Amino acid sequence: MLLHEIAHCRAGDKGDTSTLSLFPLRDEDYPLLVREVTARRVREHLAADVRGEVLRFELPGLRGLQFVCRAALHGGVTTSLALDTHGKTLGSRLLSLPLD
Repeated sequence: MLLHEIAHCRAGDKGDTSTLSLFPLRDEDYPLLVREVTARRVREHLAADVRGEVLRFELPGLRGLQFVCRAALHGGVTTSLALDTHGKTLGSRLLSLPLD
């Protein structure tokens, strides 16, 4: 199963940091996200673009996880030569993460 089958993701940015907010499509899948989608796995999965640390914050009241990905936007929106300076595709790439 791939993550996109049970969750959706929103991306945001500030400078060279991207934030990815992950929410299950069904509340009962939240424990699976907490167990499977760790900061380490997100960092490894997005290693081609995320060169810094990845922090995970659990939002159980909202049934969500937020990942703060540092050094992720090739310098930031105003300085990057990358095609996706805002990092919006990072959310799509995260959703291709395989789950056990």
